[in-house]
Amino acid sequence: MPFATEIHPVAGDLADSAADLLALPVRAGDDGPVVVTDGAGPDPADLDARLPAPLTELLAHYDVKGGAGQIVEFPADLGRGLVRLVLLGVGAATPRDLRSAGAALARAARGRNRVATTAALLGDGTGDARAGLTAFVEGALLASYTFSLAAEPKGPRPVPVVELAVAGADAGSEEFAEPVRRGRALARATALARDLINTPSAEKDPAWLAARAEEVAGEAGLAVSVWDEADLERGGFGAILAVGRGSVRPPRMVGIRYEPENPDSHVVLVGKGITFDTGGLSLKPNDNMKLMKTDMSGAAVVLGVLSALAELGSRVRVTGLLAIAENSFSGSAQRPGDVLTTYGGRTVEVLNTDAEGRLVMADAMAYAVAELAPDALVDVATLTGAAKLALGTGIGALFATDDTLAGALLDAGERSGEALWRMPLVEEYRDTLNSPVADLANIGTNSAYGHPGATEAALFLREFTGGLPWAHLDIAGPGRSMSEEAELTKGGTGFGTRLLLRWLSA
Repeated sequence: MPFATEIHPVAGDLADSAADLLALPVRAGDDGPVVVTDGAGPDPADLDARLPAPLTELLAHYDVKGGAGQIVEFPADLGRGLVRLVLLGVGAATPRDLRSAGAALARAARGRNRVATTAALLGDGTGDARAGLTAFVEGALLASYTFSLAAEPKGPRPVPVVELAVAGADAGSEEFAEPVRRGRALARATALARDLINTPSAEKDPAWLAARAEEVAGEAGLAVSVWDEADLERGGFGAILAVGRGSVRPPRMVGIRYEPENPDSHVVLVGKGITFDTGGLSLKPNDNMKLMKTDMSGAAVVLGVLSALAELGSRVRVTGLLAIAENSFSGSAQRPGDVLTTYGGRTVEVLNTDAEGRLVMADAMAYAVAELAPDALVDVATLTGAAKLALGTGIGALFATDDTLAGALLDAGERSGEALWRMPLVEEYRDTLNSPVADLANIGTNSAYGHPGATEAALFLREFTGGLPWAHLDIAGPGRSMSEEAELTKGGTGFGTRLLLRWLSA
């Protein structure tokens, strides 16, 4: 859904703004919190005279520490009548801190008509201040994201306008406009992924998702190809077909191509697109099934990334492959013990039909290796509960065969606020994927290793990488949020979208 909030720089002092909520940044420091009133902020002496008490007393009274995202709000008259004044913690004003501050301000401003602040224009003094401004815009927009199919709006509406007060400079200059545009682009791409993830599966079948991919590609000027079930049959995509066989809504595969002039390299992104996951005949319990409309998050993330590459000026040629199926159960569904043939001819014994994501991705990855000749291969998937168990809901699991690629993704995760933790590809565990009747089994068969599910899944996928530099992002934990926190809203998070965009447009 389009953002209801518009963010832009405006010329003038904060106190002169017509906004009904004004936010003063408060830095955290070794000697205590510091209210930043230089630049476009009100004059400190005039401010003390107009507040209910001097700033130092207010900071002590409200126990303001200046931590990133801390909010204290009270009424004040700055010369034009009462407004709501917010003391907004910005921590050390790093990009991460400013992202949290932007999100906190957007939440505090819900139901208001206009908010103004100077917080977004701060920097930590150690890096590019533009990165902080971009992060602030990201946080504010993503915290303003809403998705609802209710007949009437629920809760206070997002604030329509956030003004970034600029004094003594051209508010429309590239110094301010470019970082704001970048923040918007990153947030829009994430919101697109969130919209796709949050759409109910009654509407979101494989054909629907493929059609949305065609729309997005058309809007972004990208080339797109769609394989329907007949095309998949002719092409030998036996794993995608097997997973989708239990549903009356047949599978799809989508290829989207971004090709800048004189690209630096070629990367293939593969996204898991299970539009609903019942577990198949290895049926999930009801509680585990409730969130399974989000099991196509990987495909949504890849599509979100492709949508913004041109706007962010990426010099990397990127091909996105969305492996899409509904994992259901019926008389035609694949069964435990079946053997399927993946793209390229490798056979897989299916021992658990709920380990289906790795199957559809195996076909797409094998196709990428055989037909696309990329320099690197990266896949994204809500793949295993084991990754969530290991790392919780705030960190994504990263498996990689290449240290340089892993390091670049870890760095991009740090810059985007989408943290990854590198997990081991333990070679000793590889033999757990051996099958007596096929080339591979789709789950581990050796209980001596304790069934390390996330590693087993990664090792399975590695079999289809053709020796290319490869990274696997298991986002089963951070791909979904059960509450509102910082820039996250309840539902699909689109985790990985901003990370991959920062990596590809660095």
